[in-house]
Amino acid sequence: MYAQRIIPCLDIKDGRVVKGINFIDLKDAGDPVERAVAYEAAGADEIVFLDITATSDDRKTVAELVRVVASVFIPITVGGGIRSAEDIRMILRAGADKVSPAAVKRPGPHYRGREGLRQPVHSRSDRCKRKGDGNWEVYTAGGRTATGLDAVEWALETEKLGAGEILLTSMDRDGTKSGYDLELTRAVSSRVNIPVIASGGAGDYFHFYDAFAEGMADAVLAASLFHYNEIPIPELKKYLSGRGISVRL
Repeated sequence: MYAQRIIPCLDIKDGRVVKGINFIDLKDAGDPVERAVAYEAAGADEIVFLDITATSDDRKTVAELVRVVASVFIPITVGGGIRSAEDIRMILRAGADKVSPAAVKRPGPHYRGREGLRQPVHSRSDRCKRKGDGNWEVYTAGGRTATGLDAVEWALETEKLGAGEILLTSMDRDGTKSGYDLELTRAVSSRVNIPVIASGGAGDYFHFYDAFAEGMADAVLAASLFHYNEIPIPELKKYLSGRGISVRL
């Protein structure tokens, strides 16, 4: 049995880690390099680095900051402001292990961007919000722009296009600490054949367990709980292992 992953997320704005609720009311949460080093020491399996205003500000992710953060020895996924295959190459050459493009408008070039590079896997990032009909819609630009795309259908399409995994974020749950959207996570996980990372809403130890056991997630992502040490990663892994979830201790 493969190990399921615990992944801290660094939402970056103006070179600092920030955190809010439903992607608004952002507050400073520290230096990204210091956070990355601390998470590596705590036993995080990977780190996701998202420049959350790069797309809305119409600029590229700051490669130099990526280069410094990627000095840690655990995998780094980077997203934000990635619009082309060349952007992907730039981020990978800066030290990222994976990229997380919002490739809704021109998806093909994003997944071909790894050509000629050693990194074999790309990560796909979707922010999703429940619609009145009970389904979920994909949003881009840090959750600012609705696309009209159905989240489950788009997950299937990105898999066909070559995405290596899906970072699935519930906008409705983000920062609320009310638990992951298990229906959304399970709806996507049960349909695709690539790993799904549950994101948005973690608030207690059992929320992580539920994401694995009920949501069928391959990995779980959280931010503020880890940033403020409300749930230490080593303690979370011990808890999950004690409940039968395979994690790296």
